Amino acid sequence: MNSRLAYFSPGPEGQWFIRESRRIKGASLPSAGRLQISDLPPPDSVPWLLRGIRSNMRYTTAEEKGQLEAKQEGLGRSDSTLAVLIPIKKTEAWWDLSQNERREIFEEQSRHTTIGLEYLPAIARRLYHCRDLGPGEPFDFLTWFEFSPDHEQAFDELLLKLRSSREWEFVEREVEIRLKR
Repeated sequence: MNSRLAYFSPGPEGQWFIRESRRIKGASLPSAGRLQISDLPPPDSVPWLLRGIRSNMRYTTAEEKGQLEAKQEGLGRSDSTLAVLIPIKKTEAWWDLSQNERREIFEEQSRHTTIGLEYLPAIARRLYHCRDLGPGEPFDFLTWFEFSPDHEQAFDELLLKLRSSREWEFVEREVEIRLKR
């Protein structure tokens, strides 16, 4: 994809087979068989559509950004046949905080980046921002992960650590969609 805007849509065709979709918090998404990711809008007939923009890193210091870039590998690796899409919506209380207050919770208290670094390069990740697209988007973020089947247990550990952090007190909706290529 060349565009910063990505469309995630279910349907009978798509690069990824949906193994499982489960509601973590708030409303779920309708079930589907496959997931298509594209930089072009899908037909109007899809059961649901998620959109996000690849953007700059937020809540990240220059040092953390350097550590992430030095350690993370790209998406699309041949052995990364498993993926997980996690759409998340945060509470209004989160958005009412200042940038500095969100950073304090994100990294200083929850250690989000520090935890993520523990699982690189085995688990590749890309974050898409939805809130920037306007008030009609059902989620604030779409987080895309790819990894080999050998690293699925490590991915589950990563999720457990992140979901037990203070930051997750501000999540009002989360869906976990597990996929296989």
